[in-house]
Amino acid sequence: MTSYFIRRALLVLPTFVGITVLVFVLTRLVPGGPIERMLNEALMASGDTAGAVSQFDDGIGGSALSDAQLAQLEAYYGFDKPVLVSYWDWLTKVMTLDLGRSTRYSDPVLDIILDRLPVSIFYGVATLILTYGVCIPLGIWKAIRHNSPLDNLSSGIVFFGYAVPGYVVGIILLVVFASRMELFPLGGFVSNEFEDLSAWQQVLDVIYHAVLPLAAYTAGSFAVMTFMMKNSLMDNLAADYVRTAIAKGLSFKEAVRRHALRNSLIPIATSFGNNISLILSGSFLIEKIFNINGIGLLGFESLVERDYPVVMGILVISALLFLIGNILSDICVALVDPRVKFGSSSS
Repeated sequence: MTSYFIRRALLVLPTFVGITVLVFVLTRLVPGGPIERMLNEALMASGDTAGAVSQFDDGIGGSALSDAQLAQLEAYYGFDKPVLVSYWDWLTKVMTLDLGRSTRYSDPVLDIILDRLPVSIFYGVATLILTYGVCIPLGIWKAIRHNSPLDNLSSGIVFFGYAVPGYVVGIILLVVFASRMELFPLGGFVSNEFEDLSAWQQVLDVIYHAVLPLAAYTAGSFAVMTFMMKNSLMDNLAADYVRTAIAKGLSFKEAVRRHALRNSLIPIATSFGNNISLILSGSFLIEKIFNINGIGLLGFESLVERDYPVVMGILVISALLFLIGNILSDICVALVDPRVKFGSSSS
C-alpha cells in the first residue's frame, strides 16, 4: 500500500504540468488578451468607441501606440516569447511561490488570492461539514425507515432542493429573508463595524452573514449525498452477512452500527477527497448574489477581464487540491474498507 501511494504522489507533478500547460496554451490562443483589453479601455476612456470596436476586430495594429511601445508591452507580459518558453518561465517562478502580477489590479497574484482565501476556506469547509454532518445521518435514518411517510416527505424536500439551482435558492432566500423579512443582511462577509466588535461578537457577525449563503451552497449537494448514503446502506442491509448477524442474536441496531454502516460509508469516502477542491471553487453566482469576495468570483472576473496571471494562479491551487484530494480519497477508502489492498497492479 505504501508503494501505491508513493506512485500516486509521484504522478502529481506530471499531471500538474499537463493541466497547467493546456490552460496556459489556451490563454495564449484565445483573442482579447490583457494588452488588447488595456488598449480598448484607453480608447473607450477617450471616447473613441469606433476605435475600441476595431481594436478587437483588427488586432492592436490600429492603436495609437507605436510598434516599439507595443513590443515593450508584449515583453512586459511575456508575449514576445514562444508559448512553451513563456510557460517554462512561469513554471520556474511558481516553484518559488511567485505567481506573477495581476494585469487588472497590478498587485502580486499571491497577495490577491491570499486576501480572498479565508473567505473561500470558511464557506468551503462549512459547506463540507454541513453536507456530511447532515446528509450521512439523514441517509441512515431514511434507509432504516424506508417508505415511511417521513421518508417520502423528506425525499420530496431533498429532490426539490436538488432540482432548483443553488443561485436560484440564494435569490429566493435573499428576497424573502433579507429584503422582505429583514432577518438577515443583504450580503457581504461581515458588517461594516466588524473591527469595532468584540471577539465573540465578530464570530456571531460572521455566522449571521453566512446563514443564507451556506443554505444556497448546500441546497444542491444534499440530494446526491443523502441518497448515496441511503442506497448504499439499504444494499448492505439486504446483504447475507447482515441477516446472518441478526440471526445469530445481534440486534438490528448493532448489526447496522457494527457491520452495515462501515461498508456503506465506502462510496462516501470515495468522493470525500475530490470534494476538497470545492473549498476554493465555490460558486461565483452565489458569491455575486451575496456580494462575497471569494475565489470563485475572483476567478470568473479574472477570466472575463483576461487577467491570465490570476487565472493561472487560481488554477495552480485548484489543481494541486484536486490531485491531493484524489490521493486522500484512496486513503479514506483504505481506512473505511480494510478489504481494499492497493497492489502493484492498481492504477
